[in-house]
Formats: sequence, structure tokens, C-alpha cells
Amino acid sequence: MSDLNKTKILLSEIDLSKCIKRISFEIIEKNLSITDVILVGVETRGVFLAKRISETVRDITKKNILVGNLDPKLWRDDLENYHIKQAKNSIIPSDIKDKNVIIVDDVLYTGRTIRAAMQALLNFGRPKKIQLAVLVDRGHRELPIRPDYIGKNIPTEYEQKVKVNLVEVDSNDSVVLL
Repeated sequence: MSDLNKTKILLSEIDLSKCIKRISFEIIEKNLSITDVILVGVETRGVFLAKRISETVRDITKKNILVGNLDPKLWRDDLENYHIKQAKNSIIPSDIKDKNVIIVDDVLYTGRTIRAAMQALLNFGRPKKIQLAVLVDRGHRELPIRPDYIGKNIPTEYEQKVKVNLVEVDSNDSVVLL
């Protein structure tokens, strides 16, 4: 069976857009002072999702949310399982002290990437609150990490993979099951 026959589209471009809009509205509702929010995208697709959320929030509230990027690779507790070519520079656009920082990622799986992202983020200061927004929560957590904002819960088998395609780095916007 070819790889094309194994893939299943879980979210179309329209579905993905709706998820981003829903997450944006929930962020506005949960954070009374939206100007105290900083979105920090986990490299790579989380950064683009954070930018899209920021743009959507701006369209709704007419207020800007700062967006940064975070590469947590070097803080992973399972580093020996990864071939790391080069870590990207993390850029946090403002002092995070007394801010609500929302970590944004594409897929939440075991929780290890988010644990590493929180550890990396704390090198930049101590935020008032850390929240988590994910496009897809596929389950199978190994750590007690729970997202505050979820685009879509997609239960999967342990051996399956969920791939988020974003037009900024891929050929289209979609979420597929491999």
C-alpha cells in the first residue's frame, strides 16, 4: 500500500481556519487584559500558528498581541532520541514578567516538547501565567500536561502520526493522519 493510500485528511484548510478562530476567541474570553498576553510559538509550525492567532485576535479586538518563537530542543529530557542539526534562536519580544504567556504548538502528544518549552521559557523570566494552545491534541500523554485551548481532539493509535501542513512551510493547509 502506498503512503498516499495510508494518509487520511483530518482537517481541511477551512477546518483549520475555524480551529484558529475558535482558539482566538477563547484566548480573548479567558484573558481579560489581552494586552498582557504574549504568544510564543514552538518551532516550527507553532510559530506560524501563533502568528495566525495573533492576527485573528487583532482583527477581533483591534489590539496587537506580541508573538515570539521558542526552540525547546536543547531542554528535552529525551535528547538522545533526536538528531539535532542546529537549534534555532528563540526570540521573546518583550519582558515576560507579569505577562500571560501562551505557548502555541501544532500537535500535543506525549507532553515532552511542552515540558521542554516551559523550561526554556523560564530562562527568559517568570511569567504571571503560562497557558497552552494546541491545534491538535492526539492523546497518549506521558507527562501531566493539559492544554488550555484545543483546536481539535483527535484520538489516535500510539503508532500513528499526525502531520500538520501549513502553507508557510508546506504546500497547503491541512491536518493528516499517517
